[in-house]
Formats: sequence, C-alpha cells, structure tokens
Amino acid sequence: MKLNDQIKKSFSNQIVYLFGISISFFILGTILLFYIQNELNDKYIEEREQIVYERNLLIKINDLYDTTFIDMLSYSELITPQMESKLLSQEEEIEKLTTALEIPLETYKVDGVNTDMIREFSADFFTVLLPSYLARNENGDNQQLDEFSNEQIEKFRESMLNSIMLVGKQLENNVKKLSVYTTYIQIAFIVFILIFLFVLQRIIKRIFKNIGEPLAKFAFAANEIAAGRDAVIQTYPERKDELGLLSIAFQKMVSTLQVKEQDLIAHNEELLAQQDELQAGQDQLQETLGTLLENEKKLTNHSALINGISTSLDKKEVLNSIVSNMCKITFSDSGMIALLYENSYASSGVSETGARQFISNLHSGLNQRLIETKKAFVIKREQDISEKGYHEAINYSYDLYLPILTTTSQKVEAIMVYSRFGYPYTDKEIEEYETLTKQIAISLDKIKLYERSEEARSINQDILNTVQEGIQLIDQNRNIIQVNHQLYEMFDSLGEEDVLSFSWSQWSSKLGEKIKDKQFIFNLDEAISAALRGNDEKSTFIYQLKENSHVIQVYCKKIVNEGKAAGTIIVHRDITKEFEVDQMKSEFVSTVSHELRTPLASVLGFTELLLHKELKPERKTKYLNTIYSEAKRLSALINDFLDIQRMESGKQSYEKKYIDIRPIWETVIENQQVQTLIHQIHLSVDTEQTRILGDKEKIQQIFTNVLSNAMKYSPKGGNIYIHLYENEHSLIIDVKDEGLGIPKESIPHLFEKFYRIDNTDHRQIGGTGLGLSIVAEIVKIHDGTITVDSQIGEGSTFTLTFPKINIKKEDKQFAPDKDNSLSIHHDVVIIEDDLSLADLLFQELTSSGFQVSCFNNGQAALNHIKASPPDALVLDIKLEENEIDGWTIMNELKQDEQLKQIPIFISSAFDEQERGYSLGAQDFLVKPYSPSKLSKVIMQTLLENGKQGQIMIPKQEE
Repeated sequence: MKLNDQIKKSFSNQIVYLFGISISFFILGTILLFYIQNELNDKYIEEREQIVYERNLLIKINDLYDTTFIDMLSYSELITPQMESKLLSQEEEIEKLTTALEIPLETYKVDGVNTDMIREFSADFFTVLLPSYLARNENGDNQQLDEFSNEQIEKFRESMLNSIMLVGKQLENNVKKLSVYTTYIQIAFIVFILIFLFVLQRIIKRIFKNIGEPLAKFAFAANEIAAGRDAVIQTYPERKDELGLLSIAFQKMVSTLQVKEQDLIAHNEELLAQQDELQAGQDQLQETLGTLLENEKKLTNHSALINGISTSLDKKEVLNSIVSNMCKITFSDSGMIALLYENSYASSGVSETGARQFISNLHSGLNQRLIETKKAFVIKREQDISEKGYHEAINYSYDLYLPILTTTSQKVEAIMVYSRFGYPYTDKEIEEYETLTKQIAISLDKIKLYERSEEARSINQDILNTVQEGIQLIDQNRNIIQVNHQLYEMFDSLGEEDVLSFSWSQWSSKLGEKIKDKQFIFNLDEAISAALRGNDEKSTFIYQLKENSHVIQVYCKKIVNEGKAAGTIIVHRDITKEFEVDQMKSEFVSTVSHELRTPLASVLGFTELLLHKELKPERKTKYLNTIYSEAKRLSALINDFLDIQRMESGKQSYEKKYIDIRPIWETVIENQQVQTLIHQIHLSVDTEQTRILGDKEKIQQIFTNVLSNAMKYSPKGGNIYIHLYENEHSLIIDVKDEGLGIPKESIPHLFEKFYRIDNTDHRQIGGTGLGLSIVAEIVKIHDGTITVDSQIGEGSTFTLTFPKINIKKEDKQFAPDKDNSLSIHHDVVIIEDDLSLADLLFQELTSSGFQVSCFNNGQAALNHIKASPPDALVLDIKLEENEIDGWTIMNELKQDEQLKQIPIFISSAFDEQERGYSLGAQDFLVKPYSPSKLSKVIMQTLLENGKQGQIMIPKQEE
C-alpha cells in the first residue's frame, strides 16, 4: 500500500514503475526463449555424437568383415598357420566392436539397426563357414567358397550397408528437426517483440494522456489569462502527483493575480502621472549631460594640448601638436602656426603652397596688424572656390588671428591663424583661446631655452672634440659626465656609451688593463685627490699604453662653480712625440757636441800651431788644408741645422729649373771618390732622358747626402752602384751599397729628425741624424719619393723617384766660355758691417775683374750709390746698430726710378729669402757661402742683363 502511494505521488515514479515492468517482462521473455534454444542445441549435439559413434562402429565392423572376406578370396595357395591365425583373430575384434555398439543403441535406437544380426552372422561365419573353408584348403582344395556361403556373405554385407545408410539418414533427420525447432523459436521471439511493443505503446499513451491533457488545459487557461480574458481552471484534487498540486497552485495563483491586477491598475495610473514628471526631468538632465559632454570634450582637447606641449622638447613635434589640438579646440577646419624670428612653422589642412605664401608674407598685411596690436581678432570673408566644394551659394569663412606673446617682454613671438567655415568665433571663445596662448608661450620659451642649452652643450662638445688631448669630466662622486672623441681614439676599444655607463671602478679597471704601469689606478686617485686639494704638483703623472707604447701625461684640475667644487676635469695628453723628441734631442746634443768639438779641436789646434810655431811651407799648407776641411765640415753641419729650421718654418725656398741630373751625379761621384780609397763607385745609366724639374743645389745636396751615407755605413769598403733608369712616369735612381744594412724595425723611423739606429756598429759611425730627414723633405718638395730596402749584413738600396719630363729641345742656358773676355770693367758696391767678410768679398770680386767699393755704414753707402750708381750691389741686411738696415736701403733704391734697376744680391746670415725676393732682390745668399759663388752669380746676372765689360770668369768650385 505504501509503495502504491509513493508511485501515485510522482510522475517520475510512475514512469519508472511502468518502464521497469515492461523491461523486466522483455528481459524474462528473452531469457526463456534463449534457454529453450540452448536446450534444443545441446540435445541435438548429444544425439548427433551418439549416432556418429554408432555409424563409425558399424563402418569398422563392416571394414573388418570386408578385410576377412578379401583375405579368404585372395589366398589361392595353401594357407599357412600364420594366415589362419590372422583370420581367426578377427572374431575377437568384431565381438568387441559389436559389444561397444550395443551401448549407444540402448539409448538412441535406430530403426533397422541391431546387434543380433551381427552376432548371428558372426557365429555362423567363425563356427561354420571359416572352419569349413580352412579344412578344404588344408586338404589341398583351393576352390572358392561354395554358393551358399557366398550368398550368406553377400546378404550380410548388404545388411551392414543398409544399417550404415540408416544411421546417416538419422543424422539428416536430426538436422531437419533442429532447423524446424529453431524456426519456431524465432517466430515466437518475433511475436513476443510485437506483443512487448504493443504493451509499451499503450503504456506511453496512457502516460501522455495522464500528463498531456492537463498540461494542454493549463496552457490554454494561461494564454486566456495572458490575453486578459476570463478562464476556468480545472483542478484535480483526487490526484496526488505534481499535476494535482500544480492545478491547485495555478488556481490560487490566478486568484492572486486577479487581486494584484486591480492593485497594478491603480498603481499604473499613479506611475503614468509620475512618468510625465520624470520625462520633464529627463529632458533637463539630457540637456545638462550634453553640456557636460561638451565640457569633457573641451577638457580632453585642452589636456591633449597641454600634454603635447609639455611632454616634448622637439620644436617641430610641439608645433604640429599645437596646430592639431588647437584645430580641435577651436572647431576650426584649418590652421597654422609660425614663429616670427625662426624659419619654423606647422599647419593642418593647409597646402604646402599656402603655407609658403603665408611664411613669405609673415611681416605684412593682417600679420603686421596682429604684431602691432598684440590682440586677437576675427576676419569674415567670402569663401574661396577651393573651399566651397560642391556648394554654389555664397558662404562665409571666419579667420581667427591669435598672437603668442613672450612671458617676459610681452613681444609677439609667434602667430596662429585658424579658419572656420559657416559660423563665427564668439568673444567668449576668443577669450578662452587667448588664455591657451599663454600656455603655448611658456612651452615655446622652454623649447628655446632647451635649444640654447643644447646648442651650448653641442658647442662645448665640439670644442672638446677639437682638442687633441683626451678630456674626461667627473663629478664629486666620480661619476663620468662627459668625454671627448680623442679619449675614445686613445682607447679605441671603448665606445662612448660604454664609457658613460661605467662606474668609476669599472672605468679605472678597464683603463688599468691597457696601461703598463701597475700603479696607474693608485696614481690616478692620488692625482684627483691632489687636484681637489689644490696641489698642482701632485695632480699630474705619466703612464704608457701597452698596445702601441704611447706615452700619456695626465693632469687633473678642480672645477669650481659658484665657489663650490663641482667636479674634476682629467686631461690625457699624448706626449709620445715630445717624449721621443726629448730622447732624440738628448742623444742629438751629445752627438752634436762630439761632431762640433772634433773639428773645432782640429781647427783650434792647427791654428795655434800656425800662430806660435815656425813651420815649413808644406806643413803649413797641410795644416791649412786640414783647417779648411774641418771648417767645411762645420759649415755642412750648420747648414743642416739651418735647412731643418727653414723646412720646419716653411721658409725654405727653391729655385726650380729643368736640370740634367747625370752631370750632377758625375760631379758628386768625383767629389766623393777622392775622399775614399776602399770604395768603388759605379754609375750606370739606362735612360736617355735624365732631366727633371728641380733646384740644382738641393738635388746635388740629396745625391751627396745619399752617397756619403752609403760610404759612411760601409766602413769596410766595397762597391757602390748607382743606377739611373725610368718607367712610364718616373725617373728612378737606385743607390746600392755593400755595408752594414739597416734593421727592419728602424726603417719606418729612418727619415725622422735626429733618429739614429740604436746599434753598436752604427753608433760607432758619426752623424747627427739630420741628413736623411733633409733628403726626404727635399724629395717631397720635388714631388718625388725615397724608399729603402735593406737586410742586416747585406747592405742597403735607397731608391729615389722623380717625375719624368719630356723636353724636345734643351733649355738654353748661358754657359760662358772660360776664354771669354770683354773690354769694360763693372762697378760693384759691397755693404757689409763684418770687415773680415767684406775684405774677403772684396778680394774675390776684384780678382774677378770688378771695380769694388766697400761700406760698413748704410747711410754713407746709400749716398754713394745715389751719387754714382753701381752696376751691382752686395747687401747685408743686419748692419751696425743705430743705422739704417738693408731692408730700408732696398726700399729706397726700388722707389727711385733711376736706381731701381740695379741688381741687388743679399748676403745675410738670416734665411729671409721670401721677403728678399718680394722686395726685388736678384739673389739671396745665406752665410756661410763660397765667395766664388757670389762672383759667379754677379757675372751671370750682368751678362744676362746685357752689360758689357771685361769680366774674368773664375773656375767653378766642385
């Protein structure tokens, strides 16, 4: 009873109950059918196995008799005891099989099959037929069985075959019987399924009827109520399930809804009245919201403007931000801003042509009005065709001009112009926009200040970068603030970003790795500390780099800002050249001391002998020749010093002409060969063109220096080969010796001033280290080159190259005949304050046939020249003190129309050739020089100028 109540209270319980019964019925029916099917199969299998067993036994029995019959018929001769025993033994086996056949036949009897027939035949055969047959055979009668025996045997065999066939038919019948039973079971299963489906359909229909009909009525009633019509709610109080409860609850709900509906109608009327009031308030709020949104948009645009001008210091970016944001704030269709005193502007909605037009008229028209009034104004104008678009009616555009005033002087710094189509700018808007221009002015002032500071910083950095010293600036905490490019070049493995990002310990450690001195970091710290204390002596030190052995001097200085220490500047100065020069100068001083004192000792010694002793004439001549030779040696040394000084100052002058270098080489070889007995000099010329453009004296100086070096550094003598040849563009000279050779490491420095090879064999040979540097400089001036190829102990080859020239006709230079004689003497005036030199020149010129007058006073000489103009003038620049000098005399003579043609030959110890030639000097001789050179120069000049007279031409000095 309780179970029935539980089922009735719930739809789900009812459905589960009905479906449970249906499924249980289906499962039980299925199990029963499968059980019957299984039983039939088992019974069929069991019967089949027994029948097959019976058939197999019958076949075996039949086979044994057939074997026996065949054996009897096949023995044609006398039967042996073995054969007889074999025939008799078949009886026992047949008996066993017959007994085995009786057992299944008792259970499954097959019609027409029995063991009695087998036993009867077996008894007759083994007791009658077989013994009779054996007896006849034993008696020698080999005839076949008699007719009766054969008939019995055939009848038995036919019976056995029938039995076997009957057993086989019994198997077939069992199969057919099983098939029939299986068919019946399948039909029963189908009928069972149909019955089950029918019952299930009735159950489902009942469920839908019990549930669907009430639900349809409820839905209809609900729709009626929703449509506002009256509806009858049918209840089911007798039902205890969900639908019964639902019908009662639905009825109560409808009653409640009807009551509530009346209340809602009343409330609805009240709400409609309130809705009208709220609508009016909503319209007001909507208007307020619009105002707030408009203000928010303005604030957003203002914020964008402020952010754009405050977050960047890029002028172009700021100007673009101002224009774009101001166009949004002012609701303008186009706009532009331009700086009055800089070529900077930005625009929005304006073509490039229009922008250029505006910039070109920046200080005229309405812009000028804005500059003068410093007040914003609006211009109303008719729209241009390009602004109308597809509109045909007359429309107006309004241009707003806004000045941007500097915050300090209230001077117009920039101009903004904005255009708006269709409606004007109000006074309130203009006032708002003028307020914004103050923010823009502040931003522009900030950018201007930044640009000035950046420009100053850039200039300072450029200045630092032009300084040859490496400069580093650190603050009080030793943070690296600034460095110049020279410092990076000194330490080329360090980049700018690396240095500025280093801490002081990292920087000093990196630097210490590249420096030989292990005390570098300590010395640097001490120098910085000393600089901060104001101790200049200890704020400097020297270190040497590992990589290139450069010598660097460091000095530190304290930076003071407004009376307080702001940091330290550290200067790294590369003093490698000064260091090397100091070393070379020290060595040079000792070398020059030796080179000067040795000839001076000879000159002083032999002079003292000549002054204080009576000597034979030939000994005097020998001593004088020695003094002359040492004096020439001293003169050559001094000339080397003067040449170096003139080359360094750029005052060395060159008189370039087309000259043939072959005779120059021949002269140089002749002069050098007489000075040695252990060297053999060989000249070979493999070119017909031996002319170059050059200064003959300087070229001879080059050849002399190179050849004398070859002899000097071949102390054991040997051959010296001079080879002249040419290539496509150059005339080449090789000077090869068999001397000491030059170390490889010395070759790059060979042409540097004061450089001497640091080698014992080379040190024993004298020299100042100036000769090859002079040669290199002269070769360079002649657009040539000098190189050297050398191996230690195998000699050296110096190669000189000069630009080759092609001259079809030789230059015609005057070469006077030694026997040439003219008939007239020439007057020469000598102005020289050194009486000894004046007497020497006087003797030289008079011996050459000149009429000579000597003066040591400039004014007296000038008066004599004006009274009796000479044919030539030999002039010293430095005269007695408080007297006019040679430059003054030259100026006066060149300004006098009658005297300006007199050729002036300057004889001076000062190498001021450029000034002398610029004032009109004919030639410039630097003391000391050979007196015969002066007479030769004067003679050639007078003959070239067409002067007549008897002039003795002296032999040229070699």
